[in-house]
This record gives sequence, C-alpha cells and structure tokens, in this order.
Amino acid sequence: MSKQNKAFTLLEAIVVIVLIGILATVAIPRLQTDTTQEAADQILSDIRYTQHLALTDDVTNPNNSNWQRAFWSMRFGRCASGSGWYYMIGSDKDYAGDIDRITEAAIDPLSGKPMFWIGTKACSNGGDGTVSNKIFITKRFGISNVTFSGSCNGAQHIGFDRLGRLHQSFTASSSPNYASVLHTPCTITFVHPNGDFSINIQPETGYAYRVGQEDQ
Repeated sequence: MSKQNKAFTLLEAIVVIVLIGILATVAIPRLQTDTTQEAADQILSDIRYTQHLALTDDVTNPNNSNWQRAFWSMRFGRCASGSGWYYMIGSDKDYAGDIDRITEAAIDPLSGKPMFWIGTKACSNGGDGTVSNKIFITKRFGISNVTFSGSCNGAQHIGFDRLGRLHQSFTASSSPNYASVLHTPCTITFVHPNGDFSINIQPETGYAYRVGQEDQ
C-alpha cells in the first residue's frame, strides 16, 4: 500500500494566515487596553490605600499649628534627569515638610517595602531595590506625564483626613479648621502610550474611579 503525503494545500494555508490576522487584529488592541487598565487599577488601588490609612490613623493635633501636614497623602513627582514618574505614600508625622523613608512612608502590602522615593534620584531602572518598585509608573506602565485639574489644579499631591475627605495644599492653623478640604472633584490625568486616562476623586467621600468607568 502506497503512503500518501499529507500537507497543507495553498487554500488551507491562506485560510490559516487570514485567521491569524483576524486574531491579531482582535487581540492586540485588547492587550494594549489591558495595559492601560492595569495602570489605572493599580493607581486607584493605592489612592484607596492612602484613604484607608487616613481612616485608621487620626492625626488631628490641635496643639501643633502644622498638624495638617501629617495627613496621609499620595504624592506624584518626576525622577531626576527626566528618568520617569513615580508616586509615594506617607504621613509627615514630624511636620518637617517631607516624608521619611523609614518612619513615615507607607509599606507596600505585597513587597513589604516602603512606597517612597525622592525626585533627586533617577528611576529609569525602577528604583534601587530598597523600595517598592510598583511606584515607578513610567518604568512599569510607560506613563509619561501626570497632571492635576479640577479642585486640585496645579497640585502634585492629594491627602485624606480621618473622615476620608479629600484634601490638598495642607495649611498650617492654630486649630483644626480643615482649610485644605476640597469641595469639588479632583481629576488626575495620566499620559499613556496606548491612550490617556483620568481618575476622578470625589470631595466628601474620597470615592475614586476611572473616568468612563464610574460604575465599576
């Protein structure tokens, strides 16, 4: 009995190529969208983490005029030499005007490392191994710019009080006057290679969501 060689016919090969092209057309935009969504999900999660820390840590101190500096805050900044964007989370408990890596920075629940960086250091490699690498949003997601608008226009940080309310530009006062509390939404926009996205934060509740995904 003679053997018959089995192989693709030209028509079958064309059909396979067409199917691969269709799958690529469907899959590639989805992968790009997922990358953008992953960035939005992480940042949203850490905004909520910042608020959670504020809700569980009442920093009100009427005996010190700088007490509002201790609000748990999320601060965005550029690394040195234009090497990317990062964010950090912390509470300025000693009212010195900055966040200390050891005693005041929030801890990344996944890595156990501080969510901390300073803009005088480059971050093109995603940190130096001593801090959480998730905070380097240019290295991780390709985000090239961050802008604030709405009630937090021109800022690079947000914070929350013990009631979960949104604050910005924390002011000094002789008593708890909550002068820094915001009364209209804050919008943070992120420039991403696959399409920009924005996150809104509501003033009274601190509820945060990606614009266009209000119900998710």
